[in-house]
This record gives sequence, C-alpha cells and structure tokens, in this order.
Amino acid sequence: MNMAGIRELFDRYVIGNYRRYGVAFVRGEGCYLWDAGGRRYLDLLPGLGVGALGHCHPRIVAAIKAQAGQLIHVHNNYYWESQGLLAKALVERSFPGKVFFCNSGAEAMEAAIKLARRYGMKEGRTEFVSLENCFHGRTYGALSATSQAKFHAGFEPLVPGFRYVPFGDIGALAKAVGPRTAGIIVEPVQGEGGIFPLIGEYLREARRIADSAGALVIYDECQSGLGRTGDWFAYRTLGGPEPDIMALAKPLGGGLPAGAIIAKERVAEAFVPGTHGSTFGGNPIVCAAGLAAIEAIEKERLIENARAMAPVLGDGLRRLKEKHAGRIVAVRQCGLMAAVDLNGPSAGVVERCVELGLLVNSTHDITVRFLPALIVTREQIEEGLAIFDRALEITRQTGA
Repeated sequence: MNMAGIRELFDRYVIGNYRRYGVAFVRGEGCYLWDAGGRRYLDLLPGLGVGALGHCHPRIVAAIKAQAGQLIHVHNNYYWESQGLLAKALVERSFPGKVFFCNSGAEAMEAAIKLARRYGMKEGRTEFVSLENCFHGRTYGALSATSQAKFHAGFEPLVPGFRYVPFGDIGALAKAVGPRTAGIIVEPVQGEGGIFPLIGEYLREARRIADSAGALVIYDECQSGLGRTGDWFAYRTLGGPEPDIMALAKPLGGGLPAGAIIAKERVAEAFVPGTHGSTFGGNPIVCAAGLAAIEAIEKERLIENARAMAPVLGDGLRRLKEKHAGRIVAVRQCGLMAAVDLNGPSAGVVERCVELGLLVNSTHDITVRFLPALIVTREQIEEGLAIFDRALEITRQTGA
C-alpha cells in the first residue's frame, strides 16, 4: 500500500488525536527508517525514546521470534521464566527491591503513585509533590502529577492531592513537603519538558527532605533510564541517591510496550494480591525482548558508546548555536538526550528536517529534541547535524 492509501485509512478509521507528518513508514533497521515510497530517513528520535537500540535490533528480533513459538501470553496468576529473569536483571542493575510490570510509562507512574499512597495511608500520607515543567503521563494519576497546564486542559477535575514546586528550588521543595506527603516525584532529567537535568545536590537534598518527613522518593526514569545518559540510570549520572520507587518504560521492551516500577522491598510489601494489577504486564514476549535489550546493551558496550557519542552530539549542537547565533538561544544535554531552544516556534524546523530526511521532534513549542539510539555512530550524528543545519538555514530564508 502506498502512502496515500495508508493516510486514507487513518483519516477514515483512526481518531485524530496526534499531529502526524505526511510520512508512512514500512521498514526500520538500526538508526534508519524507510517510507512507503522507498525513501530512507535518519532517525535521531526512534520511538520518542523507545528505540534505544534502534529499529529491529537482531538480538531483540531473534528473542521475539523464539518466545512467540513457545509462549505468547499467560495471565499473572501463574509463573513464567522471562518475567522473573527480567525482574532480576533490573534489580541487579539498579537497587535492591522488587519489580511490578505494566505496559507503559503512564501505567508505571500510576503504579508508583498507588504504591506510595498505599504505603503511606496508615500515617495519613496521601499527597505528592512534583516539579514545574514535569511530564509523567496522560492517565489521571500521572496527569495530575504532571504540572503542565496544557496537558490538563479539558480534563479537569484532576486527582486531588498534588502540588507543584519550581524546578531546582530546594527551599520550595522543603516548604511543600509535610506530614501528609506520601512522595516526592522527580524526573532526574525532564524529557518532554525540554531536556532539563537536575543537579546531584538537588537529588541528594530531596532524599534528605523525604527521609526527614517520612515520605518516599519516586524517580520517573521512563525516558532517561536504561543507558541513555551514559549509565544505567540518570540519577547515577547526576550523582543522586537511590529512590524508594523508580518508574521505567520506553526502551524497556526493546520496542514492545513495556513499563515497570522497581520498589524497595519494605515499600513493595504494600502491594498484596488484589491491590493492583495489569493484564498484559510482564507478558512473556515483552520480557524476552527486554532481556535481549539488556544483553545487547552489555555485550555491545552501548553504554560506553553513549558516553563516547554524547560529546559528538553536544559539541556539534553548540557549534550550530554559534553559527546560528540568535536563532538558537540555548542547548541542553545529558548524555544522548539533547535539546535546542529556538527564538521562535520549532515546528517548522522539525517539518523541514522530515522533508530533508531527518527525524527529530518539537516539544514545548520552541524546542527541538534529540534522543539518538545508543547504537548511533559519529557519522550518523554528523549526518543529522548537517541536515538540521540545512533546515535552520531554509527556515531562516523562508521565514517558515
């Protein structure tokens, strides 16, 4: 089916809640996608962070095929090997605790919020503090933890018990946390908000404030976790302490829908049979893919590659800032998470990038976001920066 035919299907049968570019993809390999017309695109934002190993990584494809021939799905009243092994792998690479599996980042945050409330309920701890400019998902609990008003519009009333404090302001956080606080929710690196890393001192102070008040620390590492920042988790890259609960998603399933929380054992004990669940969570195929992804990250030394490629990306963007002085007003980065703020709307630049064969995205109206796969090469980053450079020049000339 050609692109026109695919678009016609969507226009007729799919709810229009996404702004879609006029491209239909049919194949992916590594850092590239091909559209229905056979054109190749360099993808420096694979799956909005899902594709940390690029498209159709051979280890993941093989694991999916093998598992699909053995066991596709059973429900969570039984046991199966791949879920137990993936839970073990996550705990061994993070902190001592136990894992609950679900299907997405929003579901992981819902689980984290429910677990923290149930854990703190006996002491009347039902409230949460999160940071301005954060994004935690679109289900009602995760949406209520999200501070950005544009995501709330039309969906009020939200879940009560959430308050927001300025990003990086430890004094404001200390004032907001009290005897009714169940948890402090932070993204060590704000992703959807435009790639804003917290400093290690803030994370350490948040831990101290929570401990003093009897509250929990919840990290949302759905976008920043599993190698992207040059370590397994961004809180380590930033020099922060362990959380009580951590939410993971995007790259967890190697491209399949996956989410999870890791919780310290004393906290995890608050979930007993019947208190929470997920029909598809920890599915055998998804867990097999997740194990293959972890294996690939380690055997192919992809965290080391992320550390090596991060300065290539960051230095290149800063050179473009000098070249396009006034047009690019800021560059932010943490590992292979990077953002460029423009002096006006970024949507037009992103559209030009797509037309030129580069996939990035526009967030926060003026920001262009880059989330290259951990397998990315120097040549691919330089190719992407050259296309981005041309897109900036075209939009400058056309005013679009």
